[in-house]
Amino acid sequence: MYLTIAQLGLASVSKVSKVAQVRREDVYRIMPKLEKMGLIEKIINKPTKMRALPVEEAFHVLIEREQEIAKERMSTLVAKRDAFFKHYKPFRMETESEEARFTIVSGREGVMTKELAMVKRAKNAISIVTSRDKFTQFFHNYNGALKKATNKGIKVRMILNVTEHDDSIVGTMKEYESAQAPINLKYTDQRSSHYMVVDYNEALLATSMEPTLRETAYLWTDDSSLVGLLQKSFEGLWHASVELRTIETEAVLEKLSHVLEDLRPTNHIIIMYETPEAKYNILFNYLKLGLENGEAVAYIGSADGSSQIRDFMKRFGIDVEKYEKTGALRVLGYDDFYIIDGKFNPTTTMKLINTMYNEASAKGFKGYRIAGEMACFFERKLTKELVEYERTLHRVFDIPIIGVCAYDANMVIKASNPIDLYNELLKAHGIVLFSGMSKELGKIEIRKA
Repeated sequence: MYLTIAQLGLASVSKVSKVAQVRREDVYRIMPKLEKMGLIEKIINKPTKMRALPVEEAFHVLIEREQEIAKERMSTLVAKRDAFFKHYKPFRMETESEEARFTIVSGREGVMTKELAMVKRAKNAISIVTSRDKFTQFFHNYNGALKKATNKGIKVRMILNVTEHDDSIVGTMKEYESAQAPINLKYTDQRSSHYMVVDYNEALLATSMEPTLRETAYLWTDDSSLVGLLQKSFEGLWHASVELRTIETEAVLEKLSHVLEDLRPTNHIIIMYETPEAKYNILFNYLKLGLENGEAVAYIGSADGSSQIRDFMKRFGIDVEKYEKTGALRVLGYDDFYIIDGKFNPTTTMKLINTMYNEASAKGFKGYRIAGEMACFFERKLTKELVEYERTLHRVFDIPIIGVCAYDANMVIKASNPIDLYNELLKAHGIVLFSGMSKELGKIEIRKA
C-alpha cells in the first residue's frame, strides 16, 4: 500500500485499492497504521486522499523507530538485570562441582550459543570434525570469535567430510593466513558425526550423522574419559586425512561416486547433461546405488519410452526384472507422473510422490529415491509451470526421499530467458551437477546453491 501511494503521489482510497489490488476495507484498516508510523499523511478532501513520505525519508523514519524500540527494550532488560542481582544469592554444592557434567543441547540457537561460548573459552586448542555445510555455517556464525582465537595463537584444526577441492573453502582459509596461528584444514572421505573438542577438557558432539529438517540434538560434556576418547578419535582421523592444498580428484567416476554417496534423505538436486549417454550414466549410477543399499527407486522418463529405458538399464548392469518383481524398481513415463490426461497438476504429482514413498515404506525398503527427466515440460512449453513446481517441491520436500531432476542443457539454453530460468532452477535445488560434452561423462562440475 505504501509503495502504491508513493508511486501515485496523491491518491484516493479507491485508486489505491485498484492499483495495489487490496480490498477497500483493508485499505481503510491499514491507513491508520501507516499514519501512526509516519509513512503517510491523510489529506482532508472529498474524497479523502493520501500522500506518502518519500521513500528515502520513510527508511530513515523506520530505522529511527526500530532504534528507539531497541533502546527501550535494552533499558528495560538492564533494569530487570540490576533488580534481579539485588536479590540473587548464588550457591553451589561442593559435591556437584567435582562431578563430570553431561548436557543435551537442542535447537539451532542453543547449539550456536554453546559453540560460540566454547570458542571464546578456548585457551590452547580447538579440534573440529564437520561437514561441508556445517563448515560454511561455522565460519559465518563465529568468524569474529575464530579470528580473535587464532590471533591469540590458539591452535585450530578442522577435518572436513568432503573429498572435493572447493575454491570457496580456500577463500575462507586465506582470511586466516596472517593470524598468529593459521587454521589448519584437512579433508577426509570417512563419514563422521560433527563434533568439537576445546582445550582437551570439553566437547560438543552431534547425536546423529543424518541431516534432518529439525536441528539434531547435541551432547556437551566435560567428562575426561569421553573428551579424551573424542580427542583420540580426532587425532587418528587427522593423520589419515589429506591436506587442503594437495587434494584433487581427477577420476570422473570416482568424483561422481562421492557426490552420489553423500546424498541423504530430503536432498533435492539437479543434473545438467549435454548427451543422453551422460544422463543415463549419472542417473543409473544414482539408482543402482540406492537399489544395492536396499532402497526403492523410481525413474520417470521423458525422451525415451519405458521399454527402451529398461533396455538401457539392463545394458548398464541393473537387473530390471528382479527389482521390478520385488517392487524395488518402477519405470514410469512422463504421462504416468507429470502430465496425466494431457494436463500438468503439481498437486497430483506431489500426491503420487507421497503414495510411492508410503508404499515403499510399507514393504520395508530402507529409503526411496526418484530420478526424473524434465524434457517434457520444454516440449510442451510449460517452463513457467515447471519453475513453480520445482519451487513447490523444494519448499515441501520434507519426506525422507532423495530426488534428482535431469535437465537437457541444450533445452535450457534454447528456452526464453535461459539465464533467469537457470537461476530459478538453481535456487530450487541444493546441488547442481554438470556433465561435460563427451558421450560418457566428460568433466563433472558441482555447484551448490
